[in-house]
Amino acid sequence: MKILVVDDERDIQTLFEQRFRKEIRDGSVQFAFAFSGEEALAYLNGHEAVLILSDINMPGMTGLELLSHIKHLLLKPPPVVMMITAYGDAENFHTAKQLGADDFLTKPVDFSLLKEKLKQIH
Repeated sequence: MKILVVDDERDIQTLFEQRFRKEIRDGSVQFAFAFSGEEALAYLNGHEAVLILSDINMPGMTGLELLSHIKHLLLKPPPVVMMITAYGDAENFHTAKQLGADDFLTKPVDFSLLKEKLKQIH
């Protein structure tokens, strides 16, 4: 499964690579990382992803703006998109759902829960 992780915090790449070491090694998941919404759109212009995990609060293009581009403008059929935020507030959740988010995770990411959710997508 190809997964694009979008987050302006660069240490997220190391964290995902550590937590998914076994899955990366056995080839069941492949990760790509983008550190802004703009970078994610550029990546998706030439690559596909089955799942996109995107932070909501990023400088420049927010995760919600990226979600809108992905779900409504870019890809048909659109990939599964899970929004990640440090703020579990109802407004972001509602907006993300309205824009077509498939799921919603809070930081710090519960990797056990995320792995269970990935099994449902597969």
